[in-house]
Amino acid sequence: MTDFNSYALTKPHAFVVMPYGTKPGPDGKPINFNLIFEQYITSALFNAGLEVFRADQEQAAGNILVDMFQELLIADLVIADLTIHNPNVWYELGVRHGIRARGVVLVCGGQVPAAFDLYTDRKLRYGLRNGVPDPDTLEADCGALTKMSIETMQSWRGKKISPVYYHLPNLIEPDWKSLRIGDAKKFWERHDEWVARIELACKEKLFGDLLVLADEAPIAALRAESWITAGKALRSGGHYRLALEQLDRSLEVEQSLDGLREKGICLERLAFKGELGYSLERARQHYEFILKEYPDDPETWALLGRVDKVAWIAGWRRAGLSPAEMKQEALAEKGYLLAAITSYYNGFRQNPSHYFSGINALTLMYLFRYLMSEARFDSDIAMLTGAVRFAALNNKSKKIRDVFYAKATLGDLEVLAGTPNSIADAYGNAVAINHRDWFDLDSCRQQLNLLKDLNFNLDNVNAGLKVFDREIKKLDPPERQWEPRKVFLFSGHMVDEPNRSLPRFPNTDKHIEIAYQAIAHTLKKLGAGPEDLALTQGACGGDLLFTKACLALGVRVQWLQPFAEPDFIQRSVIRGGESWRLRYLSMSTCVTQPIRAAPESLGPPPSRMDSNYAYERCNHWLLYTALSYGIRKINFICLWDGNEGDGRGGTKHMIDEVRRRTGNVEILYTTSLW
Repeated sequence: MTDFNSYALTKPHAFVVMPYGTKPGPDGKPINFNLIFEQYITSALFNAGLEVFRADQEQAAGNILVDMFQELLIADLVIADLTIHNPNVWYELGVRHGIRARGVVLVCGGQVPAAFDLYTDRKLRYGLRNGVPDPDTLEADCGALTKMSIETMQSWRGKKISPVYYHLPNLIEPDWKSLRIGDAKKFWERHDEWVARIELACKEKLFGDLLVLADEAPIAALRAESWITAGKALRSGGHYRLALEQLDRSLEVEQSLDGLREKGICLERLAFKGELGYSLERARQHYEFILKEYPDDPETWALLGRVDKVAWIAGWRRAGLSPAEMKQEALAEKGYLLAAITSYYNGFRQNPSHYFSGINALTLMYLFRYLMSEARFDSDIAMLTGAVRFAALNNKSKKIRDVFYAKATLGDLEVLAGTPNSIADAYGNAVAINHRDWFDLDSCRQQLNLLKDLNFNLDNVNAGLKVFDREIKKLDPPERQWEPRKVFLFSGHMVDEPNRSLPRFPNTDKHIEIAYQAIAHTLKKLGAGPEDLALTQGACGGDLLFTKACLALGVRVQWLQPFAEPDFIQRSVIRGGESWRLRYLSMSTCVTQPIRAAPESLGPPPSRMDSNYAYERCNHWLLYTALSYGIRKINFICLWDGNEGDGRGGTKHMIDEVRRRTGNVEILYTTSLW
């Protein structure tokens, strides 16, 4: 089981429900709940990697603050202390049980209340002595709560521990995002700003930005959703392996249908590309797994149909074959064709408005009849033709793209059984509302070319191609985003400040020249050149020497920085002296890619993070940006003394992250250089 928090840059969110101050215990003796919170609960949850919150003050019954409800709704984990029969604690626990099915741990000091036996939640007893945590058992008690909290988080997926959802298994949790409480503005304002940045990163295909933002989601439910968003964006950009990684992260939190479907698409695309370890059979098994849980989902049936359709096409559409030879090969692969027909047809039967499934089933039925000269599907063809037409004509979506494909489906029907004139009219209606989207037009054209390869209804197919070819000629093909041949990622020590007690990178001409030559030699050895991209921060020392060496070889260089540029210069350049400031300013005019600062591109770092987080965040940003171009392209070079850094986010942190993700590390040990 993956560690619940192993990928998140920000910590999961724990809310503590308990009495406050000093209260009489069951035996009438006072119990100091503030010390219990500080010494036991906070300590244990911190060690579990959680941020800990509790209400600012105890609330009287009937006067529960809106913020408390919001915390009970969004918290990844709720800890409830039931040592005494406090009505507010029982009330808040009941609220959590009613709105969330998971994520509760119950604790109790001293004698366990009988009411504990009524609940399925995780339970722990901690030691009390004289109304405070028992010092003899405190360490063990903290360790037990840490362990149980981690286990509860890891077993989140699919396990309903709320008694409400446990005893009513068909009860569906409400969509927590729809339960916004108007007065709890702070969280939702932060949420909406974060969503806007996610959307912008997707639109501009800034995948490195997207992955950092996804990891910074304030609560688990948001991270699960954002990892799916990241997966979709990466998949649309052709980065299937990295997309699959994001989707698996999400599915560790929640087995959502959307995430499962997306994972299947990535598996299929990786198989189609011939990636080692991936096959269409693996994708097929994945969709069959989904259908066991969601047998009525038309989209999954359609995706399963696509797998067999792709397998069928791959069996006959090969370079060098004539149309007659391809037709003969298509006959030999009819098993895949029949499987695809079955899946698409099942999808349409589950939802007769899902015209995509219907038109695919119908088209493949026509091809089967054409290739096999069999009447097996004649009755189905007659029924489906009218049903698909009705579904496409009654498409309820207002999105332009959906309207286009609904109208294009009407054109597809005419290709199967219409005339060249009816085809021109139907497809003409579709392209009229296309809004000049080259990709959608080309998608329709490719489907027609598939039919053309088999010599199917050539007059009709050519009439359809004429419409799309004419429209596509009006448009410029979309510009291909520049993709580097290799990506060189660098991290290294800054030059030592004058008062550094233990020298690491002495700020002398001799040491600077030695480091520069070592970096330049490594770049040449790795074949760096004008087709490549280099990523670093631009700090005095290793970063600027790496930049200089890359520019000398014609490598495109981009600086990603943890602070706004003026602040970065003050913190990470000027500390090396005036000569480094001049180097920075000189090279900044030669850097070929825009200099980007995390606070501007990613927004301010999450609240409650320490001052070193900005550096750790920037390391992830650099690494994720490099990964977005493909893991096999990355070459990581670092200038390092082999020791732990001065704090989070240093060279050692970057080395550990790269090793975990790629294993491709070139270390230039300063201890060997001088």
